[in-house]
Order: sequence, then structure tokens, then C-alpha cells
Amino acid sequence: MAQKKLILASGSPRRKELLEALGIEFSVQTANTPEDYPLDLAVMDIPVHIATSKAKAVAALDNAQNIVLAADTIVVLEGRVLGKPKDADEAKSFLNLLSGKTHQVFTGVCLYYDGAPHGFAIKTDVHFTKLTAEQINFYVAQYNPLDKAGAYGIQEWIGMVGIDEIHGDYYNVVGLPVSAVSKALAALGF
Repeated sequence: MAQKKLILASGSPRRKELLEALGIEFSVQTANTPEDYPLDLAVMDIPVHIATSKAKAVAALDNAQNIVLAADTIVVLEGRVLGKPKDADEAKSFLNLLSGKTHQVFTGVCLYYDGAPHGFAIKTDVHFTKLTAEQINFYVAQYNPLDKAGAYGIQEWIGMVGIDEIHGDYYNVVGLPVSAVSKALAALGF
């Protein structure tokens, strides 16, 4: 029987780069899936639910029954989920909320294989220093973070100047908990 191949169910350039850094061969295939979830889900289950939806959609397109890897990242501040901002004003609002506080980043991962989803989530605590209005306006104008949960990318300028402390996996905040994914794939023979 032929070795199963890995399919990354994400168009995220950051997730693609992180997976490439592991030295694992994979292809990329995406499916348009909604990023909604039942409102009664526990916070840690939200990104797993969304990742599972993405993985199932791509697995349904895969006749060879390979292993599908999907992920979703959310930012949570004081119990409130900050998703991807709808516009620049909401991005600025999110960054103002995060300024001077610690929040949590949860990345949910789903490995879909043998007809079933296998999911988990990783949490990282992130602290922003007090951001100025000028810093927030500059970042939103120059980096256009509308495709990022919580309206920021830790690997970008705002992370370099504004984040002074993290507890947990840095790569989890980038969008893929590489160590945990590596272990899960190794358990499958990758």
C-alpha cells in the first residue's frame, strides 16, 4: 500500500512556511468553508471546530484518502473572541483592546485521516505593552492585518515593538503549533 500524502488545508502563507520548515512533503488544497461555530462551545473548542470543518471539506475532495491537516487560530481577551477584523477601524479597536493586557491565542489543529477527524488545541498567553495611537495607526495602515485573528501578526512590526512577553509556543501565535503538529505527524509515520 502506498504511503499516504499530507495535504495542508490552508491558504495561509505563514502555515505553509512553517510546515515547509519541518521538511515534510505536502500539497496545499483549500475549500471555502464558513468560520462560524456554535455559541455554546468552550473557547478552546472553537478553533478545533473550525479546523475540523476545513479538514472535512478538503478530505471530501480527496479521492486518495490522504492525511489532511487544517488549523484555525483565535485570539481571546477576557473571554471575548477577537476574530479577523472586518475593516481598519475594527482592527484599530481590537489593538486598543489588547494594548497593555494579556490575552490568549488558541490554535486548533485537525488531522483528518482514515475517515475521522483528530483534533487538539494549543494555548499561548501573549502580553502587549501599552500601544500608542500612532503605533496602532501605523501598523494597521502599513500591514493591513484584516486577515489575522485579533488584527495582528506576532512576526510583524507590531509584535516586535509591542509584545513584551509570551508564555507558550511562539509558532502557535504565528498560526501553527509546529512542535505539537510534528509530534502528531510522527505518530502517523511522517
